[in-house]
Amino acid sequence: MRYLYKPVFTFLLAGSLALGGCQTTRKADRHFENFDYALAIDEYQEAFAGKEPKLKGAQRLADSYRLTRQTVKAEEWYAKVVAMPEADPVNIFYYAEALRSNGKYFEAKTQYQNYAMKVPAQAAMANAKAQACDAALKLLEEPATAIVVNETAINSGNADFSPTPYQNGIIFASDRGGAASSGKDKEEGTYGWTGRPFLQMFYAQRNEDSTWQLPVMVDESLNSKYHDGTAAVDSSNTTLYFTRTNMVKVKNKNINTDPTSWVKKPLSNDYVNRLEIYSAQQDSGKWSNVKPFEYNKVTEYSVGHPALSPDGQVMYFVSDKPGGYGETDIYYTEKQADGSWGQPVNAGSTINTVGKEMFPAFDQQGNLYFSSDTHSGFGGLDVFRAKGSRSTWSKPENLRAPVNSPKDDFGLAFMPNQKNELVGYMSSNRDSNNGTDDIYSFKLLSNAVLLVTTLERIQMPSKKSTTQPLPDVRLKLAIQGTTDSTIAFSDRNGEYLYGVMKGNIYELMGEKFGYLSQSATVNIDTTSLSDTTRVTLIFDKSTVNQSIVIENIYYDLDKWNIRPDAAAELNKLVRTLKDNPSIKIELGAHTDSREGQGYNQLLSERRAQSAVEYLVSQGIARNRLTWRGYGETRLVNKCADGVECPEDMHQMNRRTEFKIK
Repeated sequence: MRYLYKPVFTFLLAGSLALGGCQTTRKADRHFENFDYALAIDEYQEAFAGKEPKLKGAQRLADSYRLTRQTVKAEEWYAKVVAMPEADPVNIFYYAEALRSNGKYFEAKTQYQNYAMKVPAQAAMANAKAQACDAALKLLEEPATAIVVNETAINSGNADFSPTPYQNGIIFASDRGGAASSGKDKEEGTYGWTGRPFLQMFYAQRNEDSTWQLPVMVDESLNSKYHDGTAAVDSSNTTLYFTRTNMVKVKNKNINTDPTSWVKKPLSNDYVNRLEIYSAQQDSGKWSNVKPFEYNKVTEYSVGHPALSPDGQVMYFVSDKPGGYGETDIYYTEKQADGSWGQPVNAGSTINTVGKEMFPAFDQQGNLYFSSDTHSGFGGLDVFRAKGSRSTWSKPENLRAPVNSPKDDFGLAFMPNQKNELVGYMSSNRDSNNGTDDIYSFKLLSNAVLLVTTLERIQMPSKKSTTQPLPDVRLKLAIQGTTDSTIAFSDRNGEYLYGVMKGNIYELMGEKFGYLSQSATVNIDTTSLSDTTRVTLIFDKSTVNQSIVIENIYYDLDKWNIRPDAAAELNKLVRTLKDNPSIKIELGAHTDSREGQGYNQLLSERRAQSAVEYLVSQGIARNRLTWRGYGETRLVNKCADGVECPEDMHQMNRRTEFKIK
């Protein structure tokens, strides 16, 4: 119901009709052929009570359970179908799919391999599915990545899914019914495919203690004649983009309804249901100005599931338009100067596969989350994360269990709670017996380690420096762009281990009284073979007028311009100054004794001034900086005029230092 794709239903229906074995199931057959699968299930169950079903009826009942996502019952009935000698081999594939969806990977692998032998033309696909079962078993061996909780106060027992943050709560899609849906279809009152009301958008407000108020239906202007949802809201909460269905007359008489188009079944095969994106503006607490997306084209294909990048300048969506990589692909469109949206572009083959990719979403750091049934996972739809933008992405990473399960997992959203902790929300049918979805909250745990080492830099009389462990440094770690932080202290060895998530960028700050604060930006790499990322913070005492040598500041002979290697070292000083905004420094440059004293004095002054200008160019206020050239007046060794010294001893005299003033 919530998917956006064209199933191989035409082939299935033709195969079913060709089977023999007429039974007294004409009413059930009419419902099945009319796509009213919920009603067909009831009729088939009654017809088969105490009787041994024949192939046609058994297969149709199995298909009905599959198409309403009741996987336990689908497994039971496909097992009966494949045991019948004349059953079409496609049922072996559907049996394998049901087993996999129920977490029975060993049994599913056997059935995929069986299907590959029966249908050689599909062997590559089936063997890939068998290998995916092995991959799922390996994923199950890895540690849990999150704590997942069913938000029972929001969920209804019907389908509730795809939350999106809005004001102090969430907007989500639900077929629980309500005033707007009760009068939509006076003939039936329900959507025959599922046996439940049409989807509408609801709003649930979160209380200060993180409990939820009773969900209420959103504006009537957002809920139309048939199904509505999912939605995305911009950061100002003034523009909403959402999915709506449309029934379209087509010339192709053989086309079937889209079972995921969230719309009442057509009266004949002259019609097809397709998705569109609409937008609405908020004015005085009401939604108005509802208008279609520029690139809707219901006569040819569907577009839906909108999602906005954190800056609101790019909208991503899902479509089955021709020219894509698979059944449904993720596309993007960029906001133009006049507020319109540019020509849609495919998000690329790193994200999109030959299968279904859908339900894009973003966190505050700009990571893309989406669901796929083809990237390696547990089965059904799994949630994946990728870094990048537009059509350039890192390899998608499976969020693993328990965020993902053998069932369908999709529709993520992130929002801070009252403690400013970032909480994720998602949708899944993992606990459902009738195929409906629930909304869950989750908080990601670690799948990698960040080893922080805190060292004190000690200046030696020779101006060389050494380091030693610095214990009891207060460490604060936060995901970049969030206020949710974890506080810890380094141990007596100057170390602390943080649990972190691969793919995230973290901001680390270290503080200790009597020392200059130090920070670092840490990217937890998803491609590294190691699960441990190491970062070292080196602390200098905040003592006034104590010279601190900036390591590895080199200049070309007789030059004072800042080389790239010197810039890299000066950038560390830039970060120190930004971490300690109250200090002012004097930056001094020294030369060795070669050349004349006057020349060396001038050269050192130019080098010191050049370093100061570089710091200013990086955002340091000029009134925090003074500079001074010392020439060869403060040598740190015996290498004075006329003394033969090796180059490394001369280099010790060619140094750049700073003092806290």
